[in-house]
Amino acid sequence: MNQRKQIRSFEDLMVWQMGIELVKQVYLLTATGGLSRDFGLRDQIRRASVSVPTNIAEGFERGSRKEYLLFLNFAKGSAGEVRSLLRVALEVDYLQVAVYEELKNTAQKLSACLYNQMKALRNVRG
Repeated sequence: MNQRKQIRSFEDLMVWQMGIELVKQVYLLTATGGLSRDFGLRDQIRRASVSVPTNIAEGFERGSRKEYLLFLNFAKGSAGEVRSLLRVALEVDYLQVAVYEELKNTAQKLSACLYNQMKALRNVRG
């Protein structure tokens, strides 16, 4: 039988943990190279990445399913923004293709998990 860990706080959520990992990767990436000197792009991609776990946390703490879904949707939008900004960084030669693909895939997996979380919440009765 599959035992699932009980969710007691947003820190227990897999999507929040994935969001924190994305933030970590973005901050490490933007600390060096061309991105570290392009303050506008660097700051925008950092803000977008931080927005993902922050919106998950805020929505979870709101206490209503409707608001939680809304904030998960905001988080998913921010994950898309990260992907778009990564593409900009690639196009202006701040990123190597392999680094871009790895981070893009991380953000896409997170988006898929957010979508699945929202779908599951919509299907819960009560």
